[in-house]
Amino acid sequence: MSDSVRLDKWLWAARFFKTRALAKKAIEGGKVHYDGARVKTSKNVELGALIRVPQGWDIFEVEVASLSDQRRGAPEARKLYAETEESVQRRAKEAEARRLTNEAMQHPLKRPDKKQRRDIQRFQRQQGD
Repeated sequence: MSDSVRLDKWLWAARFFKTRALAKKAIEGGKVHYDGARVKTSKNVELGALIRVPQGWDIFEVEVASLSDQRRGAPEARKLYAETEESVQRRAKEAEARRLTNEAMQHPLKRPDKKQRRDIQRFQRQQGD
């Protein structure tokens, strides 16, 4: 455990990103927010800070519980942060909405035949004009 850890190292150690380079890219791109503001990669993480991190479709809002600059197993990495209750509820609600949306979509039973493909392509060309 360290007394000061860079944000990119902490995100990597907490297993939000697979590599430090990906963590750095997300921070520089403004995707990661530290206490509600965009920050630089070299920002030192402090205990109790709120960090918003995108993960696929979800956005995690976590509070820093511990500092580490070493990547360890997932159970140990989970101890580095505590997800806020609002974040858990929001992610559950959004996941349910995605599930319902996917159920409502009707997937075709078979692939389109040649005539149907031509009709689809003709329709797409008309939409482009």
